[in-house]
Amino acid sequence: MDEIKKWQYICKAEKIVKVLNQKHFKALYVETPEEAKIKLLDMIEEGASVAMGGSTTLNEMGIVDILRNGNYKFFDRYQKLPFYPDIVEIHRKSLTADYLITGTNAITKNGELVNTDCTGNRVAAMIFGPKNVIIVAGINKIVDSIDDAFKRIKDIAPMNSKRIKHETPCTETGYCMDCDCKKRICNFTTIIHNGIKFEGRIKIIIVADKLGY
Repeated sequence: MDEIKKWQYICKAEKIVKVLNQKHFKALYVETPEEAKIKLLDMIEEGASVAMGGSTTLNEMGIVDILRNGNYKFFDRYQKLPFYPDIVEIHRKSLTADYLITGTNAITKNGELVNTDCTGNRVAAMIFGPKNVIIVAGINKIVDSIDDAFKRIKDIAPMNSKRIKHETPCTETGYCMDCDCKKRICNFTTIIHNGIKFEGRIKIIIVADKLGY
């Protein structure tokens, strides 16, 4: 990567980490996805139960295979099973996990986490349930405001819908159609304003690079 560009990414990462810590999250930054993977796994003790929220960032890092092959109790939502009732039941059990690992759709410069879900399992678990939440996010997730977060989510929705092979109108047009169909992925939106209620529960690893969508 260009040294000047990397310098700017590091500046952005350092700044948002400071804001997130002021908002009572437990945040840190790393320079590469490989460093993020090491930090992430260092946070999880062997034998712990672990769930995942849908995340392109984590998939790119190979976290699913690590959890499947490691000494963890993994609530594996990526198994080839019928969505209902099997995968839905895994989602329910995931709310009791020691750790939820996930990404985030957007982080505002004021330190809010903004997310939109299809099923709601990810956003529900981020708010309450698992004892610990570990979020990994690239600097491309940083936006100016909540309104910009909503715009970002709409912009990336067609890519996420196409990624999971949902036949929604946006996978044809390339932009949000605010559709009314069963396969719609934009059903539940949450804003986590701060981490003060359970201080330190939500841990955020900011990567000084662009990751995921």
